[in-house]
Amino acid sequence: MGALDFLSDYFSVSTPKKKRKPMQTVEIKVKMDCDGCERRVRNSVSNMKGVKEVEVNRKQSKVTVTGYVDRNKVLKKVKSTGKRAEFWPYIQYNLVAYPYVAQAYDKKAPSGYVKNADQALPNPNSEDEKLTSLFSDDNPNACSIM
Repeated sequence: MGALDFLSDYFSVSTPKKKRKPMQTVEIKVKMDCDGCERRVRNSVSNMKGVKEVEVNRKQSKVTVTGYVDRNKVLKKVKSTGKRAEFWPYIQYNLVAYPYVAQAYDKKAPSGYVKNADQALPNPNSEDEKLTSLFSDDNPNACSIM
């Protein structure tokens, strides 16, 4: 036992530690028509290394994968089932300042969701914006009728 301790001071065997992927949630839009489609997508993703939870919502055509995974690998795995898939392009409409602007509103979106568009801002020359700025607290001359 003393010889092993003596030699272990001179020789060290260490394996490089792999950097672990961060825990994340990946949402993917996948068109699923039947139980077989849903089962095929669920099984393909749940067998991946690092996956902790898989939720499939066929009504919204949404697959949610939680775990230590890479989002591009999850998308590639779902596409390998033969289904057309893309990252979830929608966010809840109450998180957007102007949810019914042409860039954000989408008829195909599930109820309560709009597109995640950066340019989802109203037209600054629109009539609504002019009326709301008439009575702002920032402009002291806005309402002089008293």
